[in-house]
Amino acid sequence: MPRALWTGASGMAAQQTNVDVIANNIANVNTVGFKRQRANFQDLFYDISVQPGAKASDLGRNPTGTQIGTGVKLSGTPRIFTAGNIEITGTPTDLAIDGDGFFKVTLPDGSTDSYTRAGDFKVDANGNLVTPDGYLVPGVSGIDAQQGPVSVSTTGEVTQGTNTRGQINLVRFANPAGLTAIGRNLFLQSVASGTPEEVTPGSSGVGTIRSGALEKANVEVVTELVNLIVAQRAYEANSKSIKTSDEMLRTANEIVR
Repeated sequence: MPRALWTGASGMAAQQTNVDVIANNIANVNTVGFKRQRANFQDLFYDISVQPGAKASDLGRNPTGTQIGTGVKLSGTPRIFTAGNIEITGTPTDLAIDGDGFFKVTLPDGSTDSYTRAGDFKVDANGNLVTPDGYLVPGVSGIDAQQGPVSVSTTGEVTQGTNTRGQINLVRFANPAGLTAIGRNLFLQSVASGTPEEVTPGSSGVGTIRSGALEKANVEVVTELVNLIVAQRAYEANSKSIKTSDEMLRTANEIVR
């Protein structure tokens, strides 16, 4: 069977994955703190019938050899941690990170920490700072709605009137792209991300906190739509190579008739 059939099929599968990634980016264009992903690919092994430099005659060697590729595969879907636009909301518990870093969030089991760029926090009935799903933001407690509005400084100090309600630190990783996404705008530490380092906002290379604002997704719709068109055309081109290979097979089969 012609190699082009399998090569074209691998290209179609790769572009389908590419479309899946782009569609997820577009779907999350209004998700607070969302970071877009990109599909990366690499070529598969090569059928080398003649090695480059192989002896071609008594006087010379083949300068390029004969190397025929067998397709493409997905190599990764790295997350792009460029900054999103900052939107002013005026709500004191809406927090945006101006620079690098993540907020730490405690998962419901209490034994695992997760990390997020989404700072759309609220105050629960117990005076704790929580995510929209009710997950605890550690370091802040005792907020009393009867004692006036909450204030969060650029270095993460949380106050209410003259009372200190806690300290919000930021966490950084050697390789943020290696974090494991678990949904709900949360990430988990992985072997690839490295260990978390918790620091005070504005120090050790992390960003500062901006209260009353939210970081929007870093998705540019126009760019994603252009990428979507390119992926669609690549998918069509790969299907064309399969069709052409099939027509060649049919022609060969009809020779004996």
